[in-house]
Amino acid sequence: MGRLLASAVIVALLASACESRDVQSDLKVVNVHTGWYDAGVLADGQNKLVPSISLELQNVSAREIASVQMQAVFRRAGEQESWGDHFVRAIDTSGLAAGATTRPIVLRSPRGYTGGESRLKLLQNSQFVDANVTVLGKHGSRTWAKMGEFQIDRQLLTQ
Repeated sequence: MGRLLASAVIVALLASACESRDVQSDLKVVNVHTGWYDAGVLADGQNKLVPSISLELQNVSAREIASVQMQAVFRRAGEQESWGDHFVRAIDTSGLAAGATTRPIVLRSPRGYTGGESRLKLLQNSQFVDANVTVLGKHGSRTWAKMGEFQIDRQLLTQ
């Protein structure tokens, strides 16, 4: 009887470890900051700005959650086509305790604007098109779930 009980406990533990969690209900996006990151000066001397979002995830469930993936899909305003994306492991295998919040997670598009004018003037250029970002999350075998959509503020970020 003891072996049967021990086997049942091990199976239950393994099943709960493999369970796919609903990131939309278990996690909350908090402390969101967006803007245009100063990606530096390119080899040709032009300045580059890329859309950026910094956020934290708060575990609003009653259980620890681990191994959460996150993807940010950037789009120019009025366009459906992706203008760049960024994929990260937002919560690693060590997990995030119930009620806890991650450190800031920074996601940036590899694409952006370049120009010979100053960074602030790039933001004010008449050809400048604003951008937004859709943040997706995933745990286990579940499909990607939308966790939020945010306008990229027209402000210069240096960090």
